[in-house]
Amino acid sequence: MSDEFELTVTPLKVSEIPSEDAILKAGRAILESTSSWKEGKTYHHNVKTLSRGKGPKDGANWHCRVSKHTKDDATFEEFWGKLGENKAENEKEFIHVIKKVTLVKKLSETQSIWTLYYTFPPPVSPRVFTVLQTTLLEPDPHRTGLVISIPIDLSDDPELAKLEEHGVKGRYTSVERLSESEDGTVEWHMATSSTPGGSIPTFVTERSMPGQIAQDVPHFLKWLKSTRQAQG
Repeated sequence: MSDEFELTVTPLKVSEIPSEDAILKAGRAILESTSSWKEGKTYHHNVKTLSRGKGPKDGANWHCRVSKHTKDDATFEEFWGKLGENKAENEKEFIHVIKKVTLVKKLSETQSIWTLYYTFPPPVSPRVFTVLQTTLLEPDPHRTGLVISIPIDLSDDPELAKLEEHGVKGRYTSVERLSESEDGTVEWHMATSSTPGGSIPTFVTERSMPGQIAQDVPHFLKWLKSTRQAQG
């Protein structure tokens, strides 16, 4: 496939997955573009949000959040250990609408396909999101970690498709970057585009997106603190 791959909510079949380099390049391009996005509210004192309307190749609008954290919040090792490794399983612990995650296929040490099962209060039906997650940890000059998720359609692989839960298929793509500064401060930068599927009006999901992605930050930090305490 061409190295001009772009991140969208349009799902790829397993046979269409581009190279890791193409995925990483597309992820970096999205994060770099956020500097020109429209600024939104700041939540929880330090979680800034931004947004961008959908372009001609996008299936949905884009939303972004940026937060900075001292070692009192979490070290780079703690962030990467929970978000760069076993991300889906860890998300289930602090994003409470995720009820089940399943590893569909491990493609390499840095790529794996996961399916995530979300439940919501009635009348919203359960949603299933299946994604390929690609990770990269760069040690120099300061540690930077990337986690990129792109939507995957398993319909051309019946054996893998059996691992998906039943529910309305939603789609999301996201890029997360963890960047460590000289003083140990970590910047958590995330951009995402998503569609819940089904009959939920677009304006409803768009209106709530900034607050939803922002609240993942305090939820993560609260959960991380509880794991620290459990470890003594």
